[in-house]
Amino acid sequence: MEIKKVTLIGLGAMGVFFAPKLEAYLCEGNFRVLAEGERKERLQSKGVTVNGIQHHFDVITPKTQGDPADLIIIAVKDTSLDQAIQDIRNQVGHSTQVICVMNGIDSEERIAAVYGWDHVLYSYMRVSIGMKDGVADFDPKWGKVHFGEAKNDVLSKRVEAIKDLFDTCKINYTIDPDMIRGIWFKFMCNIGENLTCALLGIPFGAFHVSDNANAIRLKAMLEVVEIANRLNIDLGQEDIDRQEDAIKKIPFPNKPSTLQDLESGRKTEIEMFAGKVVKLGEQLGTPTPLNWMFYHGIKVYEEKNRGKFL
Repeated sequence: MEIKKVTLIGLGAMGVFFAPKLEAYLCEGNFRVLAEGERKERLQSKGVTVNGIQHHFDVITPKTQGDPADLIIIAVKDTSLDQAIQDIRNQVGHSTQVICVMNGIDSEERIAAVYGWDHVLYSYMRVSIGMKDGVADFDPKWGKVHFGEAKNDVLSKRVEAIKDLFDTCKINYTIDPDMIRGIWFKFMCNIGENLTCALLGIPFGAFHVSDNANAIRLKAMLEVVEIANRLNIDLGQEDIDRQEDAIKKIPFPNKPSTLQDLESGRKTEIEMFAGKVVKLGEQLGTPTPLNWMFYHGIKVYEEKNRGKFL
């Protein structure tokens, strides 16, 4: 199996991590961005600027037929995933593989419910990229995409094929031995860091200097650990501890995605984050008071952005 043709849906803060390097390696027409309507027109007319370089990537629409991809990368937000699953239909061929790098813990199951597990691998990202008005600036050496089968003691052919592509394109990656555990680790970090920053309106740098911000972050992470353990997922205090060095390396002014959404007046992914934790807690009989507060507090911010209190 060889990856010769790649389709990306979602040219935002996660998509720009891949796009320039894939375009530089793949022959003309073999890397393309899937979009339609106003977004398609904007990408074709204005493109995106990544680290000071403007790019106009090849854009195709969901109606494009007869030209399936070997690899589809879904890099949309949770609020757009259901539509993206439908939009990629004509890009899925007999041996097409799909990785979805968005946050959350159930995107793979949602995609596999439509296309089957033969087409879907697990994936998540560890990266902090700020993007506004089609302009992204970040250190391309910092951050990774994680991908693989559920277990990767021995690499499957499809994992090897994507590994070969990323090696050639110099895209940083890690193949976790246990991808489910990795996805839950990322989810735990997002709950603690992303939502604390969003609710309080603070950058990642607050965790460098504020014991109070860290107290909230760590307690929220423990709620996820308790739920994961009830689901036989091996997370623990050592996983919380190993995140301490990583949080200190995030540039002080960087802001997580949920805070960026609130400040821009966009709908957040709170259902996928705290909403999911609260629901699982109710199902398992595990208290989740901090995530309850995150959920309802950020919902209030969304209502405020919609003008409900004017």
